[in-house]
Amino acid sequence: MKIKHIHLLFVVALLFFSCEDESKVENEISKVEVDFTIERFDKILASTTDKDELESVKEVFPFLLPKEIDSVWLEQLNSDLQKQIFTEADKNYGDFESHAQGLKHFFQHLKYYDNAVEIPMVITAADYVDYRTKLIFEGNLLIINLVNYLGENHEFYQNIPLYFAENMTPSQIIPDIANKYAMRYAYQNQRKTFLDEMIYHGKLLYFKDIMIPEFSDAEKIGYSEEDIKWATENEAQIWSYFVEKETLFSTDPKLLGRFTVPAPFSKFYLDIDNESPGRLGQYIGWQIVRAYAKRTEKDVISLMRTDSDEIFKDSKYKPKR
Repeated sequence: MKIKHIHLLFVVALLFFSCEDESKVENEISKVEVDFTIERFDKILASTTDKDELESVKEVFPFLLPKEIDSVWLEQLNSDLQKQIFTEADKNYGDFESHAQGLKHFFQHLKYYDNAVEIPMVITAADYVDYRTKLIFEGNLLIINLVNYLGENHEFYQNIPLYFAENMTPSQIIPDIANKYAMRYAYQNQRKTFLDEMIYHGKLLYFKDIMIPEFSDAEKIGYSEEDIKWATENEAQIWSYFVEKETLFSTDPKLLGRFTVPAPFSKFYLDIDNESPGRLGQYIGWQIVRAYAKRTEKDVISLMRTDSDEIFKDSKYKPKR
Protein backbone atom coordinates (compact mmCIF):
# COMPACT_ATOMS: atom_id res chain seq x y z
CA MET A 1 0.00 0.00 0.00
CA LYS A 2 2.83 2.36 0.90
CA ILE A 3 4.65 1.57 -2.37
CA LYS A 4 1.55 2.49 -4.39
CA HIS A 5 1.30 5.68 -2.35
CA ILE A 6 4.90 6.62 -3.15
CA HIS A 7 4.40 5.82 -6.84
CA LEU A 8 1.32 8.07 -7.00
CA LEU A 9 3.22 10.92 -5.35
CA PHE A 10 6.06 10.45 -7.88
CA VAL A 11 3.65 10.68 -10.82
CA VAL A 12 2.00 13.78 -9.37
CA ALA A 13 5.41 15.38 -8.83
CA LEU A 14 6.43 14.65 -12.42
CA LEU A 15 3.25 16.20 -13.76
CA PHE A 16 3.73 19.26 -11.55
CA PHE A 17 7.29 19.90 -12.69
CA SER A 18 6.38 19.22 -16.32
CA CYS A 19 3.57 21.81 -16.18
CA GLU A 20 5.89 24.23 -14.40
CA ASP A 21 8.51 23.86 -17.15
CA GLU A 22 5.87 24.42 -19.84
CA SER A 23 4.66 27.56 -18.05
CA LYS A 24 8.23 28.91 -17.93
CA VAL A 25 8.66 28.34 -21.67
CA GLU A 26 5.31 29.96 -22.47
CA ASN A 27 6.28 32.93 -20.29
CA GLU A 28 9.53 33.33 -22.24
CA ILE A 29 7.65 33.03 -25.54
CA SER A 30 5.22 35.78 -24.52
CA LYS A 31 8.19 38.17 -24.31
CA VAL A 32 9.40 37.49 -27.88
CA GLU A 33 9.14 40.60 -30.04
CA VAL A 34 7.40 40.17 -33.38
CA ASP A 35 6.69 43.02 -35.75
CA PHE A 36 3.95 42.56 -38.33
CA THR A 37 0.94 44.36 -39.74
CA ILE A 38 -2.26 43.06 -41.30
CA GLU A 39 -3.30 44.79 -44.50
CA ARG A 40 -7.09 44.65 -44.95
CA PHE A 41 -7.09 44.40 -48.74
CA ASP A 42 -10.67 43.12 -48.62
CA LYS A 43 -11.88 46.34 -46.99
CA ILE A 44 -9.82 48.54 -49.29
CA LEU A 45 -11.15 46.83 -52.41
CA ALA A 46 -14.73 46.89 -51.11
CA SER A 47 -14.62 50.69 -50.91
CA THR A 48 -13.00 51.10 -54.35
CA THR A 49 -15.41 51.69 -57.22
CA ASP A 50 -13.72 53.27 -60.24
CA LYS A 51 -10.61 52.82 -62.35
CA ASP A 52 -8.70 55.77 -60.92
CA GLU A 53 -9.16 54.52 -57.38
CA LEU A 54 -8.09 51.03 -58.46
CA GLU A 55 -4.95 52.37 -60.07
CA SER A 56 -4.06 54.00 -56.75
CA VAL A 57 -4.67 50.73 -54.91
CA LYS A 58 -2.55 48.93 -57.50
CA GLU A 59 0.43 51.13 -56.64
CA VAL A 60 0.32 49.75 -53.10
CA PHE A 61 -0.63 46.16 -53.99
CA PRO A 62 0.74 45.56 -57.50
CA PHE A 63 1.00 41.80 -56.89
CA LEU A 64 -2.73 41.50 -56.12
CA LEU A 65 -4.25 43.30 -59.09
CA PRO A 66 -4.10 42.53 -62.83
CA LYS A 67 -1.60 44.32 -65.03
CA GLU A 68 -4.38 45.92 -67.02
CA ILE A 69 -7.50 47.07 -65.21
CA ASP A 70 -10.14 46.95 -67.95
CA SER A 71 -13.91 47.40 -67.98
CA VAL A 72 -14.55 43.64 -67.65
CA TRP A 73 -12.49 43.45 -64.45
CA LEU A 74 -14.22 46.54 -63.06
CA GLU A 75 -17.61 45.08 -63.90
CA GLN A 76 -16.72 41.88 -62.07
CA LEU A 77 -15.48 43.83 -59.06
CA ASN A 78 -18.76 45.76 -58.86
CA SER A 79 -20.99 42.76 -59.51
CA ASP A 80 -23.73 41.79 -57.05
CA LEU A 81 -21.89 38.55 -56.20
CA GLN A 82 -18.63 40.32 -55.37
CA LYS A 83 -20.49 42.91 -53.30
CA GLN A 84 -22.14 40.09 -51.38
CA ILE A 85 -18.73 38.49 -50.81
CA PHE A 86 -17.37 41.77 -49.43
CA THR A 87 -20.45 42.13 -47.21
CA GLU A 88 -20.12 38.62 -45.80
CA ALA A 89 -16.40 39.10 -45.13
CA ASP A 90 -17.07 42.36 -43.30
CA LYS A 91 -19.97 40.85 -41.35
CA ASN A 92 -17.75 38.07 -40.06
CA TYR A 93 -14.39 39.84 -39.92
CA GLY A 94 -15.09 43.54 -39.52
CA ASP A 95 -12.99 43.23 -36.37
CA PHE A 96 -9.99 40.98 -36.95
CA GLU A 97 -8.41 41.61 -33.53
CA SER A 98 -8.82 38.13 -32.02
CA HIS A 99 -7.25 36.54 -35.09
CA ALA A 100 -4.48 39.16 -35.06
CA GLN A 101 -3.70 38.11 -31.49
CA GLY A 102 -3.72 34.47 -32.54
CA LEU A 103 -1.28 35.28 -35.33
CA LYS A 104 0.98 37.17 -32.93
CA HIS A 105 0.98 34.22 -30.53
CA PHE A 106 1.87 31.85 -33.38
CA PHE A 107 4.66 34.10 -34.71
CA GLN A 108 6.09 34.45 -31.18
CA HIS A 109 6.32 30.66 -30.90
CA LEU A 110 7.82 30.42 -34.36
CA LYS A 111 10.45 33.06 -33.57
CA TYR A 112 11.26 31.41 -30.24
CA TYR A 113 12.06 28.08 -31.89
CA ASP A 114 13.60 29.57 -35.06
CA ASN A 115 15.04 32.99 -34.45
CA ALA A 116 16.08 33.33 -38.11
CA VAL A 117 12.53 33.07 -39.46
CA GLU A 118 11.12 36.10 -41.29
CA ILE A 119 7.65 37.28 -40.31
CA PRO A 120 5.57 37.62 -43.50
CA MET A 121 3.45 40.42 -44.85
CA VAL A 122 -0.12 39.45 -43.87
CA ILE A 123 -3.01 40.42 -46.16
CA THR A 124 -6.71 39.62 -45.82
CA ALA A 125 -8.70 39.20 -49.03
CA ALA A 126 -12.28 38.33 -49.98
CA ASP A 127 -12.17 36.43 -53.24
CA TYR A 128 -14.05 33.45 -54.68
CA VAL A 129 -14.54 30.30 -52.57
CA ASP A 130 -11.73 27.77 -52.92
CA TYR A 131 -11.98 25.01 -50.32
CA ARG A 132 -8.75 23.35 -51.46
CA THR A 133 -6.64 26.52 -51.27
CA LYS A 134 -8.07 28.50 -48.39
CA LEU A 135 -5.03 30.71 -47.96
CA ILE A 136 -1.80 31.40 -49.82
CA PHE A 137 1.69 31.38 -48.32
CA GLU A 138 4.31 32.18 -50.96
CA GLY A 139 7.74 33.61 -50.26
CA ASN A 140 7.24 36.18 -47.52
CA LEU A 141 3.58 36.82 -48.30
CA LEU A 142 0.62 35.36 -46.41
CA ILE A 143 -2.82 35.96 -47.95
CA ILE A 144 -5.88 34.88 -45.96
CA ASN A 145 -8.98 34.54 -48.12
CA LEU A 146 -11.70 35.29 -45.56
CA VAL A 147 -14.48 33.98 -47.79
CA ASN A 148 -13.11 30.48 -47.09
CA TYR A 149 -13.71 30.87 -43.34
CA LEU A 150 -17.35 31.94 -42.99
CA GLY A 151 -18.60 28.89 -41.05
CA GLU A 152 -19.47 25.38 -42.20
CA ASN A 153 -23.19 26.14 -42.74
CA HIS A 154 -22.70 29.29 -44.80
CA GLU A 155 -24.80 29.53 -47.96
CA PHE A 156 -21.65 29.89 -50.08
CA TYR A 157 -20.67 26.33 -49.16
CA GLN A 158 -23.87 24.50 -50.12
CA ASN A 159 -22.21 22.57 -52.98
CA ILE A 160 -18.99 21.79 -51.09
CA PRO A 161 -18.50 18.31 -49.56
CA LEU A 162 -19.34 18.45 -45.86
CA TYR A 163 -15.95 17.09 -44.77
CA PHE A 164 -14.34 20.14 -46.37
CA ALA A 165 -16.99 22.65 -45.25
CA GLU A 166 -16.61 21.52 -41.63
CA ASN A 167 -13.19 23.14 -41.58
CA MET A 168 -14.17 26.38 -43.30
CA THR A 169 -14.62 28.09 -39.95
CA PRO A 170 -12.92 31.06 -38.21
CA SER A 171 -11.27 28.71 -35.71
CA GLN A 172 -9.32 27.03 -38.54
CA ILE A 173 -7.47 30.14 -39.74
CA ILE A 174 -4.52 29.83 -37.34
CA PRO A 175 -4.23 26.01 -37.60
CA ASP A 176 -4.24 26.32 -41.41
CA ILE A 177 -1.47 28.92 -41.27
CA ALA A 178 0.53 26.73 -38.88
CA ASN A 179 0.11 23.83 -41.32
CA LYS A 180 1.51 25.91 -44.20
CA TYR A 181 4.59 26.68 -42.11
CA ALA A 182 4.92 23.07 -40.99
CA MET A 183 5.09 22.00 -44.63
CA ARG A 184 8.05 24.36 -45.13
CA TYR A 185 9.94 22.86 -42.21
CA ALA A 186 9.09 19.21 -42.83
CA TYR A 187 11.66 17.12 -44.68
CA GLN A 188 12.08 13.40 -45.27
CA ASN A 189 14.45 11.53 -47.56
CA GLN A 190 11.53 9.53 -48.81
CA ARG A 191 7.74 9.29 -48.74
CA LYS A 192 7.39 5.91 -50.40
CA THR A 193 5.59 3.76 -47.84
CA PHE A 194 2.34 4.21 -45.98
CA LEU A 195 4.37 4.61 -42.76
CA ASP A 196 6.47 7.36 -44.39
CA GLU A 197 3.30 9.22 -45.27
CA MET A 198 1.76 8.78 -41.83
CA ILE A 199 4.86 10.12 -40.12
CA TYR A 200 5.10 13.05 -42.53
CA HIS A 201 1.59 14.12 -41.57
CA GLY A 202 2.38 13.34 -37.94
CA LYS A 203 5.22 15.88 -38.12
CA LEU A 204 2.86 18.57 -39.43
CA LEU A 205 0.47 17.93 -36.55
CA TYR A 206 3.22 17.80 -33.92
CA PHE A 207 4.46 21.16 -35.22
CA LYS A 208 1.03 22.52 -34.27
CA ASP A 209 1.37 20.99 -30.79
CA ILE A 210 4.40 23.21 -30.26
CA MET A 211 3.42 26.33 -32.20
CA ILE A 212 -0.27 26.66 -31.31
CA PRO A 213 -0.59 24.82 -27.96
CA GLU A 214 -3.72 26.76 -27.02
CA PHE A 215 -5.71 24.94 -29.72
CA SER A 216 -7.40 21.62 -28.99
CA ASP A 217 -6.32 18.40 -30.68
CA ALA A 218 -9.60 18.46 -32.62
CA GLU A 219 -8.84 21.94 -33.98
CA LYS A 220 -5.26 21.01 -34.88
CA ILE A 221 -6.28 18.07 -37.04
CA GLY A 222 -9.62 19.52 -38.16
CA TYR A 223 -11.86 16.97 -36.44
CA SER A 224 -15.04 17.45 -34.47
CA GLU A 225 -14.84 16.66 -30.75
CA GLU A 226 -16.72 13.42 -31.48
CA ASP A 227 -14.16 12.48 -34.16
CA ILE A 228 -11.16 13.05 -31.90
CA LYS A 229 -12.84 11.04 -29.14
CA TRP A 230 -13.48 8.16 -31.58
CA ALA A 231 -9.86 8.21 -32.78
CA THR A 232 -8.51 8.28 -29.22
CA GLU A 233 -10.72 5.47 -27.98
CA ASN A 234 -9.95 3.26 -31.00
CA GLU A 235 -6.23 4.06 -31.40
CA ALA A 236 -5.05 0.56 -30.40
CA GLN A 237 -7.52 -1.13 -32.74
CA ILE A 238 -6.55 1.11 -35.65
CA TRP A 239 -2.87 0.34 -35.09
CA SER A 240 -3.57 -3.39 -34.84
CA TYR A 241 -5.41 -3.25 -38.16
CA PHE A 242 -2.49 -1.46 -39.87
CA VAL A 243 -0.02 -4.04 -38.49
CA GLU A 244 -2.12 -7.13 -39.16
CA LYS A 245 -2.92 -6.04 -42.72
CA GLU A 246 0.79 -5.36 -43.33
CA THR A 247 0.11 -1.81 -44.49
CA LEU A 248 3.04 -0.03 -42.80
CA PHE A 249 5.69 -0.72 -45.40
CA SER A 250 3.32 -0.99 -48.32
CA THR A 251 3.74 1.35 -51.29
CA ASP A 252 0.13 0.89 -52.43
CA PRO A 253 -1.11 4.44 -53.23
CA LYS A 254 -4.69 3.38 -52.48
CA LEU A 255 -3.82 3.42 -48.77
CA LEU A 256 -3.37 7.18 -48.93
CA GLY A 257 -6.87 7.63 -50.33
CA ARG A 258 -8.24 5.37 -47.61
CA PHE A 259 -6.41 6.85 -44.62
CA THR A 260 -4.53 10.13 -45.17
CA VAL A 261 -6.37 12.38 -47.65
CA PRO A 262 -9.55 14.30 -46.72
CA ALA A 263 -12.58 12.03 -46.80
CA PRO A 264 -15.90 11.62 -44.95
CA PHE A 265 -14.56 8.50 -43.21
CA SER A 266 -11.61 6.09 -43.22
CA LYS A 267 -11.92 2.95 -45.31
CA PHE A 268 -11.15 -0.21 -43.35
CA TYR A 269 -13.83 -2.01 -45.38
CA LEU A 270 -15.51 -2.94 -42.09
CA ASP A 271 -18.85 -2.16 -40.46
CA ILE A 272 -17.21 0.61 -38.41
CA ASP A 273 -16.26 2.68 -41.47
CA ASN A 274 -19.24 5.05 -41.29
CA GLU A 275 -18.52 5.73 -37.61
CA SER A 276 -14.88 6.61 -38.21
CA PRO A 277 -13.44 10.03 -39.11
CA GLY A 278 -11.30 10.40 -42.22
CA ARG A 279 -7.51 10.70 -42.22
CA LEU A 280 -6.90 8.23 -39.39
CA GLY A 281 -3.48 7.52 -40.90
CA GLN A 282 -2.57 11.12 -40.09
CA TYR A 283 -3.84 10.69 -36.54
CA ILE A 284 -1.72 7.55 -35.95
CA GLY A 285 1.33 9.25 -37.49
CA TRP A 286 0.78 12.09 -35.02
CA GLN A 287 0.84 9.70 -32.07
CA ILE A 288 4.05 8.08 -33.36
CA VAL A 289 5.77 11.45 -33.66
CA ARG A 290 4.52 12.49 -30.23
CA ALA A 291 5.95 9.29 -28.74
CA TYR A 292 9.28 9.98 -30.46
CA ALA A 293 9.38 13.58 -29.22
CA LYS A 294 8.60 12.47 -25.66
CA ARG A 295 11.33 9.80 -25.64
CA THR A 296 14.07 11.84 -27.33
CA GLU A 297 13.17 15.41 -26.27
CA LYS A 298 14.44 16.54 -29.67
CA ASP A 299 13.67 20.17 -30.52
CA VAL A 300 10.83 20.68 -32.98
CA ILE A 301 12.94 22.14 -35.81
CA SER A 302 15.35 19.17 -35.78
CA LEU A 303 12.48 16.74 -35.46
CA MET A 304 10.84 18.13 -38.60
CA ARG A 305 13.97 17.13 -40.54
CA THR A 306 14.34 13.67 -39.02
CA ASP A 307 13.69 10.70 -41.29
CA SER A 308 10.64 8.56 -40.75
CA ASP A 309 12.55 5.32 -40.12
CA GLU A 310 14.44 6.89 -37.21
CA ILE A 311 11.27 8.39 -35.78
CA PHE A 312 9.42 5.09 -35.98
CA LYS A 313 12.26 3.01 -34.54
CA ASP A 314 13.06 5.34 -31.65
CA SER A 315 9.44 6.18 -30.81
CA LYS A 316 8.81 2.66 -29.42
CA TYR A 317 5.21 3.45 -30.27
CA LYS A 318 2.71 1.11 -28.67
CA PRO A 319 -0.81 2.40 -28.03
CA LYS A 320 -2.51 1.43 -24.78
CA ARG A 321 -5.32 -1.08 -25.06
